[in-house]
Amino acid sequence: MDPAQIPIRASTQEHLDIEDIKDDLVILKDGSCCLILQTTAVNFDLLSETEQDALIYAYAGLLNSLSFPIQIFIHSQRKDVSNYLELLKKQIDIQKSVKLQEQIKQYQQFIEKTVKENQVLDKKFYIIIPFSSLELGAPQAIKQTIMKKGGGLPFPKEYILEKAKTSLYPKKDHLVKQFNHLGLKAIPLTTSQLIELFYRIYNPKEGGQKLATDRDYNVFLVETAKEGVK
Repeated sequence: MDPAQIPIRASTQEHLDIEDIKDDLVILKDGSCCLILQTTAVNFDLLSETEQDALIYAYAGLLNSLSFPIQIFIHSQRKDVSNYLELLKKQIDIQKSVKLQEQIKQYQQFIEKTVKENQVLDKKFYIIIPFSSLELGAPQAIKQTIMKKGGGLPFPKEYILEKAKTSLYPKKDHLVKQFNHLGLKAIPLTTSQLIELFYRIYNPKEGGQKLATDRDYNVFLVETAKEGVK
């Protein structure tokens, strides 16, 4: 066989479980899906004893209300403060008071020293709501399809998304309401945010790179020439 006719496969991508990210859902290669919520956090140690007890009871109520599985994921990443330092530099330039300029400059040097001597981490908290491929029906047929090499998704992608949304959206609404009782916000990640999250996970050293919007992932890299343009 002519080597030029052998299809090029993205070997790294073949080892990932993710098939696609669409309509704010993550689709896995076995047909299962998940919806991811990002939550705020609270400093438990700073609360009074009464507030701590109330938070514990509210959290227990959240766990007891669950009739479906969830996963809690904490993502730690080294904090990039370059934008903040640049903002401080601009503030120094626009200040007319020499005293204020000196104070901001000292604060800027303090931040630079702190980041240089200590590993400042940015922690984000996520709740994952899974949708099993078994919920699509015909589990035996799904198993046979998955076992085939390169078999692809067991059902059409739109069908999987429709079933997943029907199952996941009520669970999402329930969790958002329960987290409100804890005084926390739970916000579903959009398609572009999901892409960025998984990019950060698989490329931890590229934390400072700004990703494109989700629209840029859905357009052709090379578009057809416009009529009249040669």
